[in-house]
Amino acid sequence: MIFKFANPLRFQKFVSKYQPTLLYLSLIFLVCGLFFSFFNSPPDYMQGETVRIMYIHVPCAWFSLMIYSLIAICSLFSIVFKHTLADIISRASAPIGASFTLATLITGSIWGKPTWGTWWVWDARLTSELILFFIYLGLILITTSYEDKSKGDRYASILAVVGIVNLPIIKWSVDWWNTLHQPASISKLSSPSIDQSMLTPLFIMTISFLFFFVSVLLMRIKAEIIQRKIDVIRFNRVD
Repeated sequence: MIFKFANPLRFQKFVSKYQPTLLYLSLIFLVCGLFFSFFNSPPDYMQGETVRIMYIHVPCAWFSLMIYSLIAICSLFSIVFKHTLADIISRASAPIGASFTLATLITGSIWGKPTWGTWWVWDARLTSELILFFIYLGLILITTSYEDKSKGDRYASILAVVGIVNLPIIKWSVDWWNTLHQPASISKLSSPSIDQSMLTPLFIMTISFLFFFVSVLLMRIKAEIIQRKIDVIRFNRVD
């Protein structure tokens, strides 16, 4: 299946056919998620109405890690097999991952002000998430700094593979150290420490963000393929 869509023309047809549907599904789930978040979910007994920030913050945090994992896997695949499609996926994913990470930091700060009394603390999870954001910015900077895209992709792949060590720190920092950040509420789907009335909008918003991510990723991959075709034509004309 993967090799089938490695053909650029076939991939572009796939994107043109399914990308709008994915975007519409994202909007539908977003509207449903917001409805459940504001009108069918109770305030927390300790945090009050502030808990509703969770429905944006938590999915963004999940996707900040998931997208980086995707980049790291593609980068490793690129280093080993030198596959251009892996480089394109990594390059297309980095700005999206950076956006989710920035949203995580912003919503976390908004939640932290009434909860901790400050916008920011050098908590282990917050600090490691900030480092992840800087790694994303590094990937974007490296891939856009070289006229030779293959060189930028190669250096960015190395950074992505090295940066993977930060993900376990983000994930388990609340368990390894005594931090202000609350422990994971959803560690096992069989017994989450969160009420079903809050779990439902959380997963609806997560599905919305998933469709949004895939939709934007497909658009960016398609644009990157077109840009590389233009670069080849331009290079041939110069010769």
